Amino acid sequence: MKKSDRAQLAIEKFSNGFNCSQAVLIVFAEDLALGEETALKVASGFGGGARNGQLCGAVSGAIMTLGLKYYDIKQEPAKAKQAVYKKVVQFTDKFKAKNGSIVCKELLGCDIGTEEGMIRFEEEDLHNKVCSGLVEKAVEILEGMMD
Repeated sequence: MKKSDRAQLAIEKFSNGFNCSQAVLIVFAEDLALGEETALKVASGFGGGARNGQLCGAVSGAIMTLGLKYYDIKQEPAKAKQAVYKKVVQFTDKFKAKNGSIVCKELLGCDIGTEEGMIRFEEEDLHNKVCSGLVEKAVEILEGMMD
């Protein structure tokens, strides 16, 4: 799948009801030998910063993707984890540089884990105005790291 195609597909998945984490992970699932159904289930709880405004769901989906790509089960666990951690730090540094944060409520300017935050999220159409772009950027950063 071409880079622009993957980012566009992630935006389409996000626009059609999948959460930000699912939208990021699902577009890499096939390449990482992860079934689509499993990817959707695993990432289902991470949207909206795990519904409490914390780690951005697009970032969570990216971290899952990096774990699938770079964790070598044949290595000693500490060494395998370090390889993934290195990639996670690279990703989060790039994401923060582009977006200013990796925290959902900071990126949105509201906490969608609260009633007030969810009202603002909906009234200001932050799903389309902010989150779609974060999904796209997460996928683009991953593509650059996984070549």
